[in-house]
Amino acid sequence: MGALVWLLIPLLAAIGAGVWGSWATRTRRVRGDGPELDGYARFRAAMEKPPFGT
Repeated sequence: MGALVWLLIPLLAAIGAGVWGSWATRTRRVRGDGPELDGYARFRAAMEKPPFGT
């Protein structure tokens, strides 16, 4: 019986490694360039304005 318990340890470790590996390599939803481009457009608009003191 003790030998079966010792054989379960690597089996459970392999199952855990497989679950972790599939979770770590899952495809994540890619955020588009929209927010970055909007921020750049606001930056360009701010740079095109004349300075405050003139």
